[in-house]
Amino acid sequence: MLRVRILHDGAPAWGELADGEIRLDQGGAVDPATARWLAPAEPTKIIAVHLTYRSRLEEYRAKTPPEPSYFMKPPTTLNGHLGELRRPAGTRFLNYEGEIAVIIGREMKGVRPEDAHAYVAGFAPANDVGLHDFRHADRGSMLRVKGQDGFLPLGPAMVTADQWTPDGGFRLTTRVNGAVVQSGDGEDLIWDYRYQLADLCRTITLCPGDVVLTGTPANSRPMEPGDVVEVEIEGLPALRNTVVDWDVDLSGPGDQPETSANTLHVALAIPEDEAERRVAAGEAG
Repeated sequence: MLRVRILHDGAPAWGELADGEIRLDQGGAVDPATARWLAPAEPTKIIAVHLTYRSRLEEYRAKTPPEPSYFMKPPTTLNGHLGELRRPAGTRFLNYEGEIAVIIGREMKGVRPEDAHAYVAGFAPANDVGLHDFRHADRGSMLRVKGQDGFLPLGPAMVTADQWTPDGGFRLTTRVNGAVVQSGDGEDLIWDYRYQLADLCRTITLCPGDVVLTGTPANSRPMEPGDVVEVEIEGLPALRNTVVDWDVDLSGPGDQPETSANTLHVALAIPEDEAERRVAAGEAG
């Protein structure tokens, strides 16, 4: 079953995507072509993982971590299918990261990996957007890099866990303007969703609606205004968003956007010493 959430008569409404229409739980149907899509989740928290794909580790010439590590995104990062991705004025490094999102179905605490699937409501394509002009800020919390409003498109639909699971093999693809820019599968993944959920719920209660982002493969790169970005889990509806310029003034208290060596290293996947050389030479602008 493909579960969706849309704005209907001014309020969020859940429904099922089937036979070319959205059948609302409250009754009635909506044409998907005219729907205002919302993310198919209502989380108390969103948890994302750092490096989990071998291809991304190889790209950064990084050692495999002994265990996964995580950061959090506020629920206000949620964005829907066809929503705009806003790049603030004066910034350059707004990167895509195609991922598989896990949506929790029931309270999860102290659950073993082999039992984790029973607590999952479903899965959805996600784009874990990051603005790496703030890479120097927040001392690793990623709040301003990954936590800005609208920085998590999710959807268009959540496929229920009884209908699909990554366990049987998957293909995750990101496209920009129709060209494939990221591709990952189960062979590339170090820690699967079961392991990640069990790891997290040892110390953090996962609640119904919570979202866990399971990582991205190699080749995350900056997006430009006008780009159409798609994230697809093979066999499921693709998530699509368009990048736009956002005329907002980010000046004021706190760290300001800048192109640091860490910005170039992460956003462009270039070696750290080369990133430092470019910044020192004034080649980062």
